[in-house]
Amino acid sequence: MRQISSNKSSLFVCRIGLICSHFNNRWTRAMPKFSGGCLCGAVRYECNAEPLGMAICHCTHCQKVSGSAFSVNIVVPAPSVTWQGQSASYADTGESGKPLSRKFCRNCGSSLATETEALPGAIIIKAGTLDDKSWLKPNYHLWTRSAQPWVQIQSGATTFPKGRT
Repeated sequence: MRQISSNKSSLFVCRIGLICSHFNNRWTRAMPKFSGGCLCGAVRYECNAEPLGMAICHCTHCQKVSGSAFSVNIVVPAPSVTWQGQSASYADTGESGKPLSRKFCRNCGSSLATETEALPGAIIIKAGTLDDKSWLKPNYHLWTRSAQPWVQIQSGATTFPKGRT
């Protein structure tokens, strides 16, 4: 293995030629940074970690926050996200009963991210805020018991009537 950077999350070329990183005592395959922001551009973010998961959430709170039938979310380690600009937060309680904090742009109101006690050390990025959404591949659906009857979930998808816990 050969080290190729010396930042907080060191990158290494592994034996099989992949670029990998050692972050939080875990080895992960490195991916290019992804970025996004709010509608008006006042709040921007960059993430330098591979997603821990991608999910479509059908809970009633995500329906309200997204203004749609569900929310597409990307879970990443919280320390891997850097923010620019002023955002605001809304303290909420999810359908799970656990407290969470919803981050949004104080100027245009775009929903940006959620932090919850259910996922300590992680942040949930709202996929609609990504600059490039073409690489998204959500791997499960949450809170399907709240899904709108006209939403069709693809056959064979991993689903959870409530959250994953």
